[in-house]
Amino acid sequence: MFFSGSPAATLKSECLVEQTYGQWWQSLHRTMLRGVLGKTFRLVGYTIQYGCIAHCAFEYVGGVVMCSGPSMEPTIQNSDIVFAENLSRHFYGIQRGDIVIAKSPSDPKSNICKRVIRLEGDKILTNSPSDFFKSRSYVPMGHVWLEGDNLQNSTDSRYYGPIPYGLIRGRIFFKIWPLSDFGFLRDSPNGHRFSDD
Repeated sequence: MFFSGSPAATLKSECLVEQTYGQWWQSLHRTMLRGVLGKTFRLVGYTIQYGCIAHCAFEYVGGVVMCSGPSMEPTIQNSDIVFAENLSRHFYGIQRGDIVIAKSPSDPKSNICKRVIRLEGDKILTNSPSDFFKSRSYVPMGHVWLEGDNLQNSTDSRYYGPIPYGLIRGRIFFKIWPLSDFGFLRDSPNGHRFSDD
């Protein structure tokens, strides 16, 4: 009688097949793991890279801001969406009459939107509550005087004094929403307050 192989040869053959299959399976797992880890690291790298680019763009170039509150009416209404550019503050290009976003001097976690009325060295006319005694002072170096366009409903430099230039975050110059008001911002309704008298 003729046998194609002995039991020992068959067993050796099965072990060889199992060993080859096990090596293939481990190799496949390693390859898949490398692929998944590679894609994950690339994704994390791109996220960090584009996050840094976005941060630099918002910090140094500008961004879209939604304004809230009545202090800048009628120029900027509650919930208007505007574009603020940040280059002016970095190059000390803020001028009298510009609308700026600044950190609130009374609450550093919140921002305020006001118009620059006076720059450093400009004269300020302040009134006492009785409006009888008027005094003159000057905006200190490195500071600006801010007021809202809605003088009757604005907490501004008339209450907390001149603010440091370093608190200015950006300059608003363009309204995006509502579409009926799309375009460059209009001049101050209180333009007479820019004069030195």
